[in-house]
Amino acid sequence: MKTNRRYLRLAMLAFALAGSTLVLVPLSWAAPQDATAALKAKLHGSQYKDVQVSVDQNGIATLSGTVSLYEFKEDADRQAHKVKGVVAVRDDIQVSGNVPDSAIVKKLAPEIAYSREGFGSVFDAIILHVQNGVVTLSGHAHDYPSRDAALGYAATTPGVKEVIDDIQVDPVSSMDWGIRMQVARAIYSYPTLQKYAIDPIRPIRISVQNGHVELYGSVDSPQDKQIAFMRASQVPGVFSVKNYIQVQGQPPEKEHGEPQQK
Repeated sequence: MKTNRRYLRLAMLAFALAGSTLVLVPLSWAAPQDATAALKAKLHGSQYKDVQVSVDQNGIATLSGTVSLYEFKEDADRQAHKVKGVVAVRDDIQVSGNVPDSAIVKKLAPEIAYSREGFGSVFDAIILHVQNGVVTLSGHAHDYPSRDAALGYAATTPGVKEVIDDIQVDPVSSMDWGIRMQVARAIYSYPTLQKYAIDPIRPIRISVQNGHVELYGSVDSPQDKQIAFMRASQVPGVFSVKNYIQVQGQPPEKEHGEPQQK
């Protein structure tokens, strides 16, 4: 506080002596060269050896160059926002390396499916889409750790140029949690559907939002899909059921019309 008052007294004195318009520089202001030096100090790791930084007179930091993983691009942006004197960041860093989209999907899909054991393998329905190295994650996660785990896997996968987070985290509700458990029991207690609980990469996935249920995953036959829908619809407290379950060998129904609904 003493430093701030001294700063204001000196500014007012300078104004009185100059007889001109008073322009107070924000207390968080830093000279461009100082801000640039501070930013370079933050990005000192070997992962940033090909990154160039600068801060202009307006406090806009520009990041350019290349990194090997999208994770490092994200971190550089976060670090830049923490530097005194930086008011905005222009992130022009590129992720090096060219990996086919199909190879990214092949590596990333099982990591996301297996990333959260236990409830995550049944109550997360995260959808992966890759185009020109840009990964889009959508669908539902039952909690924030599940969402963050999926985003973390994407950010650390070689060849990923950008990660778009469209994942919806389901509401925290004791009622919804009870419905999740009851729907899971109703589906997986049925003899012909028990096989989908064996492999965590192929379960019938259950998302609940305020009593409204959505079913995802893939099954072997239309009959299995219909049984899962009927079992979920019969659970007390369920207001509606949307059935996005795919049948192996058939076109994705979510992209070709409305899902089966209760």
